[in-house]
Amino acid sequence: MRTGTRAAIAERHLRTDRWWLAPAGTAFGLFAFIVYSTWRAFANADYYHAPYVSPFYSPCLAENCEQMQGGPNWALFGEWWPLSPALIILIFPLGFRLTCYYYRKAYYRSFWASPPACAVAEPHKSYSGETRFPLILQNLHRYFFYAAVLVAVILTWDTVLGFRNADYEWGHMGLGTVVFLINIVLIWAYTISCHSCRHIVGGRLKHFSKHPVRYRMWSVVGRLNARHMQLAWASLLSVGLADLYVYLLATGAITDLQLF
Repeated sequence: MRTGTRAAIAERHLRTDRWWLAPAGTAFGLFAFIVYSTWRAFANADYYHAPYVSPFYSPCLAENCEQMQGGPNWALFGEWWPLSPALIILIFPLGFRLTCYYYRKAYYRSFWASPPACAVAEPHKSYSGETRFPLILQNLHRYFFYAAVLVAVILTWDTVLGFRNADYEWGHMGLGTVVFLINIVLIWAYTISCHSCRHIVGGRLKHFSKHPVRYRMWSVVGRLNARHMQLAWASLLSVGLADLYVYLLATGAITDLQLF
């Protein structure tokens, strides 16, 4: 930060590369997803086309949900909920991603310029870290992780239901099934590559040799954790594409290609 305690260098930074491309690209990608997901979450329509349900609306916890045979219809909120049912469930995956260590870095740099890039001074005059409201809520990440695991389990069941046809007959596979399979693999990879998961699996152990199973699990999660950024973006794209595919089917814009 540019304060009186720093060296008196006139230039704001000494970087000569296009350092602004990364935060600008990140801001564009995140903003595009925010706009799309907000539209779809409030739409409350075109989120189910047998046998596929949009991951934005699963599980469907309101009375006003479309009836999905064998699907995640749990009307816990009854008839009093007047808004889109997506607004009930999306808070959990949204909270998980908002508090994610990688996403913190991404939106801190791209939207808040805190800092915009390495060795580039930020415009803020003070820094309080994540010790005050609202940033202190970032410490809830480990709890959002548990909720994200539960949501991933439900989305896995939705993927299994994708091996039915439009008449709910088992033993079929469409292009949508492939889309959902790719999405759930990326969702699980992103979820278990989380730093909180790595700590839960292998944290607070003094001797890995005495816990070989947990050490092996910790090693696997650690390798995934090294690709956490790539998995974050890939899963964000896949969940958006899965929702878009269901939307196009529900509106009649396309038909599901049946593989068998």
